[in-house]
Amino acid sequence: MLPDVQTLRPDIPVGLSRVGATGIKKLVKVDRGEGKRPVILISVFDVFVDLSPDRKGVNLSRNFEAIDEVLESLTAKPIRKIEELNLKIVDELLERHDYATKAEVQMGSELILIKKTPATKQRTQEVVKIFCKAVRSRNNQDKKIFVGVEVAGMTACPCAKELIKSRAAEKLRDSFTEEQIDKIFDTIPVAAHNQKGWAKIKIQVTEDFTPSIDDLIEIARNAMSYQLYEILKREDELVVIEEAHKNPRFVEDVVREMAKASVLKFRDAPDDIIVYFRHLSDESIHQHSVIAERTATLGELRNEIL
Repeated sequence: MLPDVQTLRPDIPVGLSRVGATGIKKLVKVDRGEGKRPVILISVFDVFVDLSPDRKGVNLSRNFEAIDEVLESLTAKPIRKIEELNLKIVDELLERHDYATKAEVQMGSELILIKKTPATKQRTQEVVKIFCKAVRSRNNQDKKIFVGVEVAGMTACPCAKELIKSRAAEKLRDSFTEEQIDKIFDTIPVAAHNQKGWAKIKIQVTEDFTPSIDDLIEIARNAMSYQLYEILKREDELVVIEEAHKNPRFVEDVVREMAKASVLKFRDAPDDIIVYFRHLSDESIHQHSVIAERTATLGELRNEIL
């Protein structure tokens, strides 16, 4: 019989929090409801189990087997929810790794959406990243599931806008009254530097609360100054630039907008639901990027916002 080296005692008896495999690519079909074709997701899975100090290694081949067999059985027909798929993989990992006390799976996918441009209504595509993470301990006391999205958009800088507005007002005062100047600024968008950014939201899923991916996409997309489009005619480009500069936002504003929208959207969700917000801005006039984050429960946010 071939030796099973993984079961031997290690030279250094130290337990490990996570051991596993990353970058496992699989196709996943998600049911969109009656009369609609399923969505095909090219998904990347990361799978882990913990390891006790008396065992040299994990059986990594079992991680691949778990994903292959679970996906084969669960995706014979389109799945309803990605969180159910990930939780099933976690259960299979614990079943196959009887020495592990905890298992974790992370799934990342790109979802292609069809939307219309704001002026000419031309059909175009939008790529949205969706995520799912499931963690469960063998005693089921440490069970958490999260779903999330990351959406690209643009922001216009409020500070730059006020600087330009102040300088323009100084020059306009030689020829116009304050009332006329205000009317000019109400009519003509004031310039600001703008940047591409990525709004990300992750939220906990429980038996009593299951947010929809569509709601998360809407919250992230609307938190920024304006949306991005793959194709824009001149009329569309005009709308995007005008609307974005009417709605300037810092990265901090984007996170706060997502927090407020989540509180309003998920009014019936339990207070202990955990949410995570992040916005990363790829700055246009700086060499650095800027980021803002917030992790909280819905209950904490309700106390702050409502």
